[in-house]
Amino acid sequence: MNENAIAEWISLALVIIGTAITFIASIGVIRLPDVYTRAHATTKTSTLGILTILLGAFIYFWFVHGIVSIRLLLGIVFVFLTAPVAGHMIIRSAHRSGVPLAAISVQDDLQTDLERAKRTAVETAGGTAGETFGDTAGGAAGDADGESVGSPGAEKG
Repeated sequence: MNENAIAEWISLALVIIGTAITFIASIGVIRLPDVYTRAHATTKTSTLGILTILLGAFIYFWFVHGIVSIRLLLGIVFVFLTAPVAGHMIIRSAHRSGVPLAAISVQDDLQTDLERAKRTAVETAGGTAGETFGDTAGGAAGDADGESVGSPGAEKG
């Protein structure tokens, strides 16, 4: 086997692996219960799948045809940087819009962090939560430790 044949097999393996990973991501979009887990499936696994497909194409063109494709390299960098950020922003906007978590979700770390930031801002400003953030209820419900027990879909007073 020569160098070109090995490069073809490696690039073929990468493309097949990337396709399988992307297929698993599509199954996750269908099977997972809420927008948060679906977005996680699409951003994480699809990014990995697309990156391995593009890497396979890059290796193929580099070794077989002797072409170093700047477009493929830019595509790899662009997907690697933008897909996770876009997924994060979609999930964050869904959370802020009040889309509820699935019933099987154990905890909501973002809600806890937002309420902690709200309390810190209120303490710094010297006012109440309603004055600082326009919330008429004056804050969210919490347990004895001051941690949040609410969910993003809970009604605000």
